[in-house]
This record gives sequence, structure tokens and C-alpha cells, in this order.
Amino acid sequence: MVFIPFMEDQMERSEVKIWSLLHAPTGPIAIYIDAIARDLLEQGFTRRSIAPQVRLIAKFSGWLETNAITLTSLSDEHVGVFMRAVERPQSKRIGDRPCLQRLMCFLRSSNLIQQPAINNSVDASAIQQAMFNYGASLLKDQALSRSTCAQYISFAEHFLSERFGSGVLNFDELRAADVVEFIRRQASRYSPARAKSATIALRSFLRYLRMRGAVSLNLAAAVPTVPNWSMTGIPRAISQDHVEAVLASCRRDTAVGCRDYAILLLLSRLGLRSSEIVALTLDSIDWEQGSLAVVGSKGGQRSELPLPADVGSAIVEYLQRGRPRSACRSLFLRVNAPIAGLGSQTSIGSIVVAAIARAGIHPPHAGAHQFRHALACQLLRQGASLTEIGSLLRHQHQKTTSIYAKVDFTALRSISLAWPGSAQ
Repeated sequence: MVFIPFMEDQMERSEVKIWSLLHAPTGPIAIYIDAIARDLLEQGFTRRSIAPQVRLIAKFSGWLETNAITLTSLSDEHVGVFMRAVERPQSKRIGDRPCLQRLMCFLRSSNLIQQPAINNSVDASAIQQAMFNYGASLLKDQALSRSTCAQYISFAEHFLSERFGSGVLNFDELRAADVVEFIRRQASRYSPARAKSATIALRSFLRYLRMRGAVSLNLAAAVPTVPNWSMTGIPRAISQDHVEAVLASCRRDTAVGCRDYAILLLLSRLGLRSSEIVALTLDSIDWEQGSLAVVGSKGGQRSELPLPADVGSAIVEYLQRGRPRSACRSLFLRVNAPIAGLGSQTSIGSIVVAAIARAGIHPPHAGAHQFRHALACQLLRQGASLTEIGSLLRHQHQKTTSIYAKVDFTALRSISLAWPGSAQ
């Protein structure tokens, strides 16, 4: 076994070799394998899991050399060609493609290869190209959040796909009847709230087309209104007994348990949204002032919330015992490599679902938002005003908070009419 030596700066930091190969690697990536291995180690991969990744990267580098492919011309397409041409089905591992994707990210972040070209793909369909341009406009010109952009793009793409299929994309052929029929189909398939979202997205897209001069008619005015009365339901809150059962289900002697317990406390004690928890960083906490800076998912408004003692203690316990060592500034990290932030709000939902299953309870509703509703209902029962609740939950409109008046049974009972007759 021939061990390839580290660079001098790596030897100064550690005399333990991270990787070894039977033969010295060749090709344009060979001189960067030390740095790649260190990067994988920093992402949380063990030395055992780094070894097969280094072998694959060395093989890929040798293939690039054989095919006279330099770093200046390297692209994601070469990864696919390599996987199809070199790797036999029986020799492929599940982690091979993610390994090479991490390699490409490393090379790009190190400015060793060019960034992927998004707007010049000859294979992109006309609809995909239109959605790319529309999405760029939503982000740049309207400063919408990425989740909102994704929702708008989904409906717009669906509309164009139903109207044009795989044919020529000719916006001049769009008529008011196309718009009305699309919304009618959405209204028959989805809930009123979902159908209303379709109308909002479609109006946005049609205004965009007119602004770009792609259509001459004001088709946005043809989008029909879908009835969706607000305040028709009641808050879907998990009971306090179930909240305590969920918190008790976390094994706080494990790294995962420490993390999940702190997250569940943020949901139940402060009523944070899933996206707000994912966005928290190490800089969000002011330990001297005992406050937590939260950037709202709706409007991006920054708020300073008091940090309850039990929530602060849980976060400290996680930072000391459960949080992996990482340069990532996100407060909550993945447990398994690659070590990074939780990524999206669906991660919080998965944590909630797992905690509910461990607790062995069956609340009437699922998801993380039920903890936010539960906090509001509990504060209302303790005598807090709707204004105070709206301030804590960072509602932009008072109307949003007023829905909790429906669960204030004490106040409702005082204004209820007596039952006629002798019946009680």
C-alpha cells in the first residue's frame, strides 16, 4: 500500500493521513485530493467513509485525463458520462453520484471550474425556459421569497402545459376562455384555499407576460374569483397534554435528542414557524440580553423575542453536547454527513412527526404549526389579550389573530343567549 503524502500545511496540522491509495492518482484533480479529503472531514464524514470517496474521485480524475478533459472544460455532463461509461452496474454504490456532486461543488467553490450555465441549455423546453425567466423576475423585481416563487411557478407551468402541451409556445394564442377553464379545473380538484392560490399565481404570471409584451390582452382581469371565506375554521391546536408527551419523548442523552428537544421547545414556547427555526443562526441569540432574533418567513421582518430560561438551557445543552463541530453558522445542523443546516422547513415537520410517533399519541392534526396554535390558545386561557398574542406570534394583521377568539369559550359564554324554554 503506497501512502500519498499530504501537503506541508496539512502535515503541520495533523500527522495522521486521511486517505491512502494503492497507486498515485493522475489527472487534473489529483493535486487537489488532499484538500478534498480535508473538506469531507470538515463536513462530518468519517475517515472510513472518506476512503471510498477518494478512490472514486481518483478514478474520475484518471478518466478525465484519458479523455483529455481539463478542469476549464469540466461540467456536470461529464459526471453523467463517467457514471454510464465506466461504472459497471454491479460496482456502483448508492453514494457514488452524491460523492461526485460534492466534488463538483468543491471545485466550483474553489473557483477551479466554471459555474453551471443555467440559461443556455439547448435541451430546455420552451416552458422550462419561460419559467426560468418568470422565476428570475419574481425574485429580482418583486423580491418574493423562494417558497412563494416556487408556488407561483408551479401553477404557471401547469397552466402552460395544459394549454400548449409539447407544442409551440405561442402566448398570442392565449384567450380568456383558457384562463377561466384552467381555474375551473383547479377549483374542482383542490380545496378552496388551494384554488385561490392558483388564481393569485395565474394573475401574477399573466401580468408578467403583459409587462414583457408577450400578450396584448389584459388576461389577468379574466381570472375568476374562487370563493374562499376567511375565518371559517378554528385553530388546529395540539393539546397541552400531548405537547408535554412529545417533549418527554426526546432522549436528551443523545445528540439527536438534544437537538429535537430544543426545536420542539421553540415550537411550543415561542410559537416559531418551521422556516424561522431553520433560518436561525448562532448569531441569532443574544445571551447577555436573553433574546432571540427571528426573521419572519412572511415579509422578512426581524423581531427580538425574549428567550425563556428552559428554551435557553435546551439550546445550551445542544450546543455543548449535541451540535457537531462545523464552520456552518446555522444553529441546528444535520447529524449525519455532510454536516450542514437542516435545509428546509420540511425537516422540522419530520422531527415533529417522529416525536409524535415516539410519544405514542394521536393528535387530530399533523405538522409543526399545531404547536403555534396551541401556544396562542394557552395564552388566551391564561388571560392574554389578542393584541399581546398577535405581537408574540408576529402577525402582520390583527385579523389573523382574531381567529383565536373562537376558542375563548369563557368570553363567548358571557355573550351567548340563554337557551329558550326550560332546557339547559
